[in-house]
Amino acid sequence: MPDVLAEVRQGWIKEQGAAFLSAIHTAIVETLHTPEHDKVLRLVEHPPAHFAIPTSAGERYTHIEITMFAGRAPATKRSLYKAIIRHLEPFGVPANDIKVILIEVPQESVGMRGGVAASDLDIGYEITV
Repeated sequence: MPDVLAEVRQGWIKEQGAAFLSAIHTAIVETLHTPEHDKVLRLVEHPPAHFAIPTSAGERYTHIEITMFAGRAPATKRSLYKAIIRHLEPFGVPANDIKVILIEVPQESVGMRGGVAASDLDIGYEITV
């Protein structure tokens, strides 16, 4: 499960989109211990006029929403934030220009693998990390 939506202003990421998403996914795998293959990653590049950002932010401001199963410890979430910042550094994204929002859902609120509730499946990894 974690599903990722990363939003940036158009123009700076160019051909690095796949690597950018891979960097976020690597941070998730490292900290949440999800399987490498378990991923849904989306990158949306907005025209600057359609993506208002804080006045203190630079043009590489990055807004990330991660929808995931509820159950991770606060320390794990903090580690995830730091890992994302570390993995996006090579793309020139300043740490202060990254906002990560975690959206936690109960397992019974996700249907997968043929419409079965995730709470009724062995999803293959531990959520309470």
